This record gives sequence, C-alpha cells and structure tokens, in this order.
Amino acid sequence: MKSPSGNPRDKVRNRASAAEIPQPNPQGDGRVTPRAGSSRPRGSAAARQPGRVASDRTTVLVDLALQGGGSHGAFTWGVLDRLLEEPWLQIEAISGTSAGAMNAAVLADGWTKDGASGARAALNAYWERVAAAAMFSPLQRTPLDKMVGRWSLDYSPAFVAFDLMSRVFSPYDLNPRGFNPLASILEASIDFKRLARSSIKVFVTATNVHTGRGRIFRNAELTADVLLASACLPTMFQAIEINGEPYWDGGFAGNPTITPLVRESEAQDTILVQINPRERIGTPRTATEILNRLNEVSFNATLMKELRMIALMRQVVDPGSGEGARWAGMRTHRIMTDMMNDLGYSSKLNGEWAFLVVLREEGRRAASAFLAAHTNDLGCRTTADLDVLLAEC
Repeated sequence: MKSPSGNPRDKVRNRASAAEIPQPNPQGDGRVTPRAGSSRPRGSAAARQPGRVASDRTTVLVDLALQGGGSHGAFTWGVLDRLLEEPWLQIEAISGTSAGAMNAAVLADGWTKDGASGARAALNAYWERVAAAAMFSPLQRTPLDKMVGRWSLDYSPAFVAFDLMSRVFSPYDLNPRGFNPLASILEASIDFKRLARSSIKVFVTATNVHTGRGRIFRNAELTADVLLASACLPTMFQAIEINGEPYWDGGFAGNPTITPLVRESEAQDTILVQINPRERIGTPRTATEILNRLNEVSFNATLMKELRMIALMRQVVDPGSGEGARWAGMRTHRIMTDMMNDLGYSSKLNGEWAFLVVLREEGRRAASAFLAAHTNDLGCRTTADLDVLLAEC
C-alpha cells in the first residue's frame, strides 16, 4: 500500500479554515450561520457579488441538467444557490439523476413554497440533514486525513473493510432490512404533494433492473422511493421496488437524461452541471484508481451520446420542424470544476459538513465565473463546445 501522502489526487486542501465554515443548523430549517468576517447576508437576493447581473436583464428560460455523484452533489448545491440569486433566470425544467435528482426535487419543492429564497433555504436544510446523519456513519476520515486536509476515505478502516466486503457479499447479505439513512432525510426535506404541483418540471431517471432501460419519473410520480432508486448503487443498496419493478441507479441509463428536456420543456437553453470528470490525465494503476475511473466513464457514457446527438443535429442542413429541430436548436452550457479531478470515489461517501461547505463554495465560485463570462450568451448561443464529440464513436 502506498503512503497516504503519495497519491496526488488525494491532496485537495480545505479551502476554508474552521473558523470560516458555517456549522449545520440542528433545526434543519435552511438558515446558514455567516462566515466569520462576512457582513453580506447570504440569504439576500439583492446581495452584490462579482459578476452579478443587473436586475433589468431580460428573463431567460433555462433547463438544468444535474449529474449524480454522492456527496459531490454539494457542488451542484452551490451552483444552484448562486443561480437562484439571479431573478432574470427562470427555471423551466430540471433533469437529475442520483444526487442531482435529490437537488432537483428539493429545489422545486422549495420554489413552490416560497420562490427562489424558499428553494435556497430548502437546499441548505437538506444538506444540513445529510451532514447531521453522516456524523453517525462509520465512514469517517482518519486523524491524519483531517490533519493534512484530505477529504478522501481511502485510508478509513471502515471504508476499506466495506469496500472489500461489497465485492464478496451483496447488500442483501450485509443490509437485509434495506436500511438507507437518506429515506428519512428525504421525507423530512420534501413535501411530495406540493412537489407534484410545482411549476418547475422535474425529471428523475432510474434504471429498470429487468430491462436495463431507463425510466423517467415526473413530478406527480415522485416519492422518496423514486429518489432512492435513482441513487441506488447495486453494490451498496438493495434494488428499490416501484410498482413491483426493481430499480437501480439512474446513472446507468442517463446521468442525467437530456431527452425529456428536449421533448417537454419550452426552454431552449440547458445548463449542465457536470460532476464526473470526462477526462483525466494519466493512466489509473491502483485498484482504487481503476474503479474510480471506470465509475466515471460508465456514468458519463449515456450523457456523452445525447450531447453528441445535439452536435450531429446541428450539422444537418434541414433538421425539420419536429423533435429533430428541437435537438438542433438546443443551446447548451456547462458548469464544472477542475476540483473534481482531485477527488476520488471514496470522497463521494464523505458527508462531513466541512467538506460539503467546501464543495458548495466551489460550486458558487464556478457558477459566478460562468455568469461573468456567459451572461450575454444565455438566450442567444451555445457556450459548450460539443463539436469535439463528432470525432468520437
């Protein structure tokens, strides 16, 4: 085994000192304790920030496509938190898988309750509950990891033991009751009856175990079980049964699925919040690195095919007036961060509040940078380079 400090991808440092990290609110009501030395109220939509757009900006309808990735979904939380500060951005629909599905459902429910401020508070409360539950998890960083600011669980005895056992025993052996701590968190965070009537369309993908095909669940169909199915990694959890059909993680079929945004949304701009790195420099050599990259490639594959379809349709002289024209006319944008290249698979299981806050702040930073660079492009032109996909299979 390599020395803990010998793996460069584990050297992600804490970007905020302990004094700057807000502590989770035990009431889980979405309030955030301001960072030390900050006088800007985080909940204020009028707070001025770098790249903040004037309030008289013409409204732009947008769709959001949110990838899954466990705790890395807190990066998406930060992106959404920043986008929700812009009143000129009107969210028409959201497609999400796994953690992306949970962010989507929480946002839409919070929006239905109290607009943008309600959505931001709901997202904050949800991730606070995740952090509170993680405090009792056996999957914790080692003292050395905490000392050097490494977020990986690769050297956590509990994670190593769990990783080994999951290759020999199934979740039906290790967790016969099918316990999932996220079930109670989702029930406490989302009013599913209110979500069913939300003006924001939500599309959640899960993979049918029997057919291998993805199924899209819409607002009125969403329940805690549907969201758990969308995040059901088969080596960790028992398949989730919905109407007698077993489902696994939606990432196998679409991470996320773009098709419903094309077919059922009026928006022509889609912002993809990408968590899983598409490219990595260097060849993975350790078992952990190989499994991590395998996970990223497989969970990006279906998304890349849909994005390639968009690029292909743009090359067609006459895409027609039906669905082909919708694909060709979609304006695509992407928000991502190089930080994900330095985080491995095990950190997706790290639910520490300090880690979630670091990811959230990185998401806010990435969203601010996107808005500063592409505010005038939204509603006008594509900013994501999809033509590179035309040279691929």
